[in-house]
Amino acid sequence: MFKSVLVANRGEIACRVFRTAQRMGIRTIAVYSDADAAAPHVKMADAAVRLGPAPARESYLDGAKVLAAAKETGAEAIHPGYGFLSENADFAEAVIAAGLVWIGPPPAAIRAMGLKDAAKRLMIEAGVPVTPGYQGEDQSPERLAAEAERIGYPLLIKAVAGGGGKGMKRVDDPADFADALASARREGQSSFGDPRVLLETYITRPRHIEVQVFGDRHGEVVHLFERDCSLQRRHQKVIEEAPAPGMDDATRAAVTAAAVRAAKAVNYEGAGTIEFIADASEGLRGDRIYFMEMNTRLQVEHPVTEMVTGQDLVEWQFRVAAGEPVPLTQDAITLNGWAMEARLYAEDPASGFLPSIGPLEHFHLPDDVRVDTGVEAGGEVSQFYDPMIAKLIVHEATREAAAARLATACGEVEVWPVKTNAGFLKRCLEHPRFVAGDVDTGLIAAEGEGLMARAVPDEVKVAVMAVLAGRDAEDDREAGSGPWSASPAGAYGFRLNGGRPATQRAVVDGQLVEAEVCTTAQGVWSWSITLDGRSHDAMSGPGRVYLGRDYRSAPSVAAPLNVPAVFRAGDVFEYARPSFGTGGPGGGAADGALRAPMPGRIVAAPLKAGDAVAKGQPVVVLEAMKMEHALTAPFDGVLESLSVAVGDQATEGAVLAVVVAS
Repeated sequence: MFKSVLVANRGEIACRVFRTAQRMGIRTIAVYSDADAAAPHVKMADAAVRLGPAPARESYLDGAKVLAAAKETGAEAIHPGYGFLSENADFAEAVIAAGLVWIGPPPAAIRAMGLKDAAKRLMIEAGVPVTPGYQGEDQSPERLAAEAERIGYPLLIKAVAGGGGKGMKRVDDPADFADALASARREGQSSFGDPRVLLETYITRPRHIEVQVFGDRHGEVVHLFERDCSLQRRHQKVIEEAPAPGMDDATRAAVTAAAVRAAKAVNYEGAGTIEFIADASEGLRGDRIYFMEMNTRLQVEHPVTEMVTGQDLVEWQFRVAAGEPVPLTQDAITLNGWAMEARLYAEDPASGFLPSIGPLEHFHLPDDVRVDTGVEAGGEVSQFYDPMIAKLIVHEATREAAAARLATACGEVEVWPVKTNAGFLKRCLEHPRFVAGDVDTGLIAAEGEGLMARAVPDEVKVAVMAVLAGRDAEDDREAGSGPWSASPAGAYGFRLNGGRPATQRAVVDGQLVEAEVCTTAQGVWSWSITLDGRSHDAMSGPGRVYLGRDYRSAPSVAAPLNVPAVFRAGDVFEYARPSFGTGGPGGGAADGALRAPMPGRIVAAPLKAGDAVAKGQPVVVLEAMKMEHALTAPFDGVLESLSVAVGDQATEGAVLAVVVAS
């Protein structure tokens, strides 16, 4: 076994690999960009080497710099994590040529499975069923459009080197094909350095089923059962679970056997995942599950497999890379209970899930579930990398118990001022269809309105703060502490900090709310609450809150708040929300001014000032956090002005274009 390992990655996966290495007594080495100089993975490692500036192409994607860091620190092995260089066959070859241990599959296997079109042809030869489509070498727009007509709509355009939903576009109308193709090609080039695409028929009720496989250099390949990653938003996984709901023994045997055949077809070594798409229109059936792609690395969602099998997959990676056989035979690998994982993203569901960046002034995650994270309070979410900031993982005896426990955990997330999808995750986990196991990749799109939350009204925030202040005051009164004074009527009035404001925090519908609270001259549960610079008066009483100074005339709030009998600051509140429509990301503003929702680079500006535009037509396309965000015309009209060009860097809130009604 090697004695030191360099992890050519960042964030939670670097921390995850380091945990196993340290448990096994292996020296750990981190690499970092300027944006990550103070990141947890750097602090956790025994040694760390700077790679370069924040952009990934100048740091984490620079293989020569990574190899130089390994040489400088005496690393014996390199673990690539996921993303970045993890599926780069040239880098794997360079690591091996440098005399280091490559903790991953052989470069030939990476090449064979790294391009989706070539991998599908290989799977057909191996007898693994694949989805109908086009994987040809002719990449001319004319040929691709013709193949799209042959396949029929709806269809998927996929970057041949893609993954994680990047470079993947669903097209329902032939009129949208050209724009979707151009966008998929840009994302493929930007994220993977390859603009080529393939086309696939779109299965109308698809489920995403994947199988964890492990091979060694002695020719053995085993599987560690399946995962279901069907709950997705725009082709990105949201909730993953193992095993797959509704999977019977016969179907499991068929899909795992196909996965093992696929891995053996490329003489696979190490951790890999065979991804399948299942036509769930008649439930899960072995003859309706098709090979989609192979990820030649450890997956983001590997913890759910670890939980149901009791195995440490990173330790397996280390041992196989060191030349040992896979640690267990197939018969010795067992399935126990149910595991689920939720991906916590720094994004704003209320604004079409646009990434949210900035400092993590407050960052608290539940401590009674498994948490894999690479950020901490006082750190920062950067525009340069993927917005996933943590994974919450649970393991229970049944699916129902796992879903309930994970929903509770998501409700306990506190992040400020960066916005997260925690409330959205909780609603997904509690949705009746998900609880019943009636899941497919279209669930979020179909049930979107019921899964979304609007901004929390100020009156609800004020009411929560008043209730919390009242309960804290009552606790102090019963304990005989705190600055109390008796009123003429015999009731007690509480003057927090002698009338000086105190900071109060609470999570309200997934958002951390902060306010300054102090008592007013009226005393009896009467509060002055400063929220976002505005002062509000409230009175807290049994079972309700009065919004104003006079409980006899002020409106009251009771039913909207789910207030438990006993709670403390930090508890989670929910309130009844009316149904409403949600817009997509980058939707146009009502005044016609298209503003940058975040810092990013302009990758497309297809129009010029004076051009006619139709409602919903892309005007500017911004790239941030490795994804494209189209800013669209809010109404039919004319493009009055365009203030950016392709390649420009945009700052958050900057007006990029103005559309006027015609």
